[in-house]
Amino acid sequence: MTEPMSPRFGATLRPQGGVEFSLWGPAAREARLALYDEVGAKPTLLEARRDAEGWWTCHVPAAAAGQLYHWRIDDELMVPDPASRCNPHGVHQPSMVVDPQAFAWDAGWSGRPWRDVVLYELHLGAFTPEGTFDAAAARLPELAALGITAIELMPLAAFPGRFGWGYDGVLPFAPHAAYGTPQELKAFIQQAHRLGLMVFLDVVYNHFGPEGNYLHRYAPQFFSRTRSSPWGAAINFDGPGSRWVREFFIRNAVHWTTEYRFDGLRLDAVHAIADDSRPHVLEELSARVRAATAGRQVHLVLENENNQHQRLATTPVAGRYDAQWNDDFHHALHVALTGETGGYYHDYGGTPAEQPLDLLARCLTHGMLFEDSRRKPGGARETPRATPAIPLGTLVNFAHNHDQVGNRAFGERLAVLAGPDAAPLATLLALLTPAVPMLFLGEEFGSTHPWLYFADWEGDLKKAVQEGRRREFGHVSKTVDGRPLPLPDPCSAATFDASRPDPAERSSPQGQAWLAMVREALAARRRWIAPRHDQLLTGQHTAQRVGPTGIAVQWRYADGQVLALDINLGGEALQAPPQRPGPVEAQDVFRHRWPADASAATWPAWAARWRIGPDITQ
Repeated sequence: MTEPMSPRFGATLRPQGGVEFSLWGPAAREARLALYDEVGAKPTLLEARRDAEGWWTCHVPAAAAGQLYHWRIDDELMVPDPASRCNPHGVHQPSMVVDPQAFAWDAGWSGRPWRDVVLYELHLGAFTPEGTFDAAAARLPELAALGITAIELMPLAAFPGRFGWGYDGVLPFAPHAAYGTPQELKAFIQQAHRLGLMVFLDVVYNHFGPEGNYLHRYAPQFFSRTRSSPWGAAINFDGPGSRWVREFFIRNAVHWTTEYRFDGLRLDAVHAIADDSRPHVLEELSARVRAATAGRQVHLVLENENNQHQRLATTPVAGRYDAQWNDDFHHALHVALTGETGGYYHDYGGTPAEQPLDLLARCLTHGMLFEDSRRKPGGARETPRATPAIPLGTLVNFAHNHDQVGNRAFGERLAVLAGPDAAPLATLLALLTPAVPMLFLGEEFGSTHPWLYFADWEGDLKKAVQEGRRREFGHVSKTVDGRPLPLPDPCSAATFDASRPDPAERSSPQGQAWLAMVREALAARRRWIAPRHDQLLTGQHTAQRVGPTGIAVQWRYADGQVLALDINLGGEALQAPPQRPGPVEAQDVFRHRWPADASAATWPAWAARWRIGPDITQ
C-alpha cells in the first residue's frame, strides 16, 4: 500500500520553485491565502482554486521557506493551516512554511529491534528547567548511560498556551513552539540516535483540542455526526467525507516517522477511535507507516483501555502493532502495594477466592486480566472476563506513567503512596519481566515530587477545567504538617513548575542509590532477558503464592530455560516451601535486599531475586 501523492496537505515547496498551498475546506464558500511579511502586518490576500472535493489550492512562485500565512475563510475568519509544519507564534497566529529537506541527517541509523526497547516517558517541558529540545538533548547522555534505549515524548503537536500535557493539540504536524523549532526537534532526535537511543512520539488521533481548532467552521466532515468521545465529537473515520480525514491522520503518522525519523509512535486511547470500515484506519495506518519506513526498524504501540489485543503481532507485520500499554499490570501492582480499590482500581481489589497478589501473579504470567471490557463511569468493568495468555513481549509494563500519576488529585507517585521499601520493588518489577519496560520522568531516581495535571487555559475554558477538577477531586483531602493542602490549580504555572522533578533529589544519597539500582537492573535485563526475547513462550508461564505476601514466577523459553522470580512484597520474612517449579543450577540475574548467602527457605522482607537456568519441570 503506497501513499497517494496528490493532493497534499499544507504548504509544499515545489522543485521548480515557489510554494503550493493546499487546504481541504469543503464547507467553505470561499478561501483565500493570506501572506504576511511579519506577524501583525497587513496580509496580502491571494485567490485560491477549489476542486470538486473541497480542496483549495494556491501556487505562489515567489514564496519560500519562512513565509508566514493564514487561510481566510468566507472573507470573515483567519485560520492557521491544520497541516502547518510550524506555528512559531501560537496556534491562532500565522503558520510558517518549512523546508523539510533542510536538515542534514547522519547516515547509517536504521533503528534498533523491539527486544532492545527500554522506554523512558518524558514531558519535554518538565524534563529540564528550560523546557526546550536543546536543553533536553543535553541530558540524553545520562539516560543512555543508565541503560535507557528509547525516549518516549509526550505529545508535541501544537496546543494553545505556554504549558500543558499535550493531549489537546490542534495542529498535529507542528511541534509545540515553546519547545523549539522543527530543526531543533530534528537535532534532538539526531543526538539521541548518535547515543544509540530510539525516540518514540505519543500521537493523538482520537480528538482535537477545544481551543484553536477551527475545523468545525470549514471542514466539519472531520467530526462524526453520530458518535462522541470523552472529549467531544468523535473523529469521522468511516462516515460521509471521511476519505480525507483518514488520509490526514495517516499522513501525520508517516510525517513523524519519515520527516523527523521517529523510531516509533504510541497511539493514544485507540479505544476512542470508532471505525466500521474495512480496512480499519488503524490497520491502514500501520501498513502505510511500515511501507514508508521500509529498511528501518520503526515500532508502533497502542494504548487501549478496553484491552482489545487482536491488533498485536510478535513480529513487524503491515497492519499490526508491536505492543500495547498494559494497564492491568499497573493497576494490579498498585492495589497490591497500596490497598487502594476506588475508581478504576475497583476490579483489582480481589475476591475472597482471589486476592490482589493473585491477580498480580496472573498478570505476570498471562499479560492481561480483562479482555475487551469497557469501563462504566464509576471505573468498574462492564463485563470482566479472563483473558487468554498474551505474548508478553507485545506488552509494555510500567509502575508509573503520566496518566496514572497525574490523574490523582495531588499527583503522588508510588514512592510516596507505597513507601520507601515497596517503591523500588515496583520499579524493578516493571524493568525485569519479559514484557517491554517503561520508566516515567523522575522514576529513575525515585522522585517523590508530584506529577500534576496542568493546562494553560484562559477564559471560560479555564473556569470549566478548574471547576471540573474540584468536582472530581473536591472530596480528596491531604495535609502537610497538620495543615490542609489546597487542591492544585491545573491552570497555574506553579502547578506546572511543581511537576518538574527536583535535580537535588537526583543528586541526594537516596537518588544516587536508586540510579545505581536501575542501572544494575537494566544491565541485567540487557544480559539475560533482552537476548532471549524471541524465544519466549506463551501460555506456559506459571506462578505460585508463597505465604501472605510472596509470589514465585517462572517464565519459560523455547530452549528449556526458565527465568524465575521470587519476590516478597511484605515487611516480614517468609518461609518458602522446599518444592517449587524453577531452575536448577541457576545463575543469579539480579537481587534486591536478598543476600547471596540467605537460606533457601527464608525470603527476606521487601526483597526479590531473579535467577535463570534449566527448567526442572522439563
